[in-house]
Amino acid sequence: MTPRRTAARCHDLAALDAAIVDCRSCRRLVDWRESVAATKRASYADEEYWGRPVPGFGDSHPGVLIVGLAPAAHGANRTGRVFTGDRSGDWLFASLHRVGFANQPESVSMTDRLRLSGARVTAAVRCAPPDNKPTTRERDTCAPWLMQEMALTDPRVIVALGGFAWQSVLRICAAGGEPVPRPRPRFGHGVEVAFGERILLGCFHPSQQNTFTGRLTEPMLDKVLARARDLAGEAAV
Repeated sequence: MTPRRTAARCHDLAALDAAIVDCRSCRRLVDWRESVAATKRASYADEEYWGRPVPGFGDSHPGVLIVGLAPAAHGANRTGRVFTGDRSGDWLFASLHRVGFANQPESVSMTDRLRLSGARVTAAVRCAPPDNKPTTRERDTCAPWLMQEMALTDPRVIVALGGFAWQSVLRICAAGGEPVPRPRPRFGHGVEVAFGERILLGCFHPSQQNTFTGRLTEPMLDKVLARARDLAGEAAV
């Protein structure tokens, strides 16, 4: 199955972000994200949740695009910024700071003055899914947003955080006519695949399941992001 072409065609990132935020295509995801935003977690009871799809964040012309799975229910679904407000984001942005992409090591809200240079962070699915598990149909319905973001930003290097993002990126590249190898390369941490002008790097997702068990360590994450920076020819901030 190829990505569904149901998303509005946008000519710049501002228009794309606005269209993403207004998307209500997947009934199950809309119901879930809004239910979470209304019920809230007790520790965030006094906060106003975003409760909408989450656009990408960072450099508008990045050498490196970092693709995750989907917003966390009480992370980006609360704060409105991808990988912001949860432990996965704590790991990711701390590493981005260490390797020279970010001006600060923390991402806590849309008003915290975080800035990325040479990198952009986004997700394969833009709404928080139940149990962090989008359906195949939801993945394909959401794919045109990532396809357009990749076209508008044109990164040389893409870092896929986890197998879901890896497969999503390869499907989009293949649908866009890029020379993706056949059979499609399998995901693995540190796996590097070049096709056409694009380089895809695999990295374990900085989820608590991976970081708490030691499957992903800070040096492992730093090494992949530093490799991406070097391949893209990006200077550290």
